[in-house]
Amino acid sequence: MSDANIDFPNLVIEEALVRGLVYAQFPHWSHLPIRPVAAGGWNNKTFHLGDHMLVRLPSAAGYAAQVEKEQRWLPVLAPLLPLPIPTPLAIGTPANGYPWKWSIYGWIDGEVALPERIIDQCDFATGLAQFLVALQGIDTVNGPAFGLHNFYRGGPLLTYDVQTRQAIAMLKDKVDVDATTEIWNAALNATWHGKPVWVHGDVSLGNLLVREGRLSAVIDFGILGVGDPACDLAIAWTLFQGDSREAFRATRNA
Repeated sequence: MSDANIDFPNLVIEEALVRGLVYAQFPHWSHLPIRPVAAGGWNNKTFHLGDHMLVRLPSAAGYAAQVEKEQRWLPVLAPLLPLPIPTPLAIGTPANGYPWKWSIYGWIDGEVALPERIIDQCDFATGLAQFLVALQGIDTVNGPAFGLHNFYRGGPLLTYDVQTRQAIAMLKDKVDVDATTEIWNAALNATWHGKPVWVHGDVSLGNLLVREGRLSAVIDFGILGVGDPACDLAIAWTLFQGDSREAFRATRNA
């Protein structure tokens, strides 16, 4: 969301702020060291709290609604999934100049799944597809339908029509405008005929962890919602190719 920072454009989230929040609201953890997470993401600022926890704070108003959603739904989903996902431990309240609720989670060991860290792309693709199949099979009763809270991931592509056409126009010197527009129009006319399912909403390398070269966890469920699962399948094109893409597709469709 382009105007996500409009409410608090000068907000600075740093160690001193986090330390003050933890000290005031969770004094039993106030003795633990706090330091930024090396790959802390964009929508939230993330800090280590000791060795086994992390503090996660929305960086702008557009992401604030995700806190309570993760707190509500991750404990419901976790037991039904084949890989670890973040475990909420506590929820903090606005204070010390910080305007939104924030979370403390258990830390999950692992490295960001960069291609060079993945030992076997087919095995990785199969494991990820199995995770998505399990996620999409979980009961969605009372689950959060796509909307502003997840930037309409899982919703109709028409939501992004104006932005997409603007992007195509801006790239007119780099892409075939007519062909790209035709592809986009075909996508707009495609329809999801299945029932709405759970979607992670941001299945990307930065939200997948590996240990010893194998997929070990899925993190960052801020874009979680219920809708069309197509948004979770884009990684088949952004990461996989050849045999690994086929392994992903075959497992997903089995």
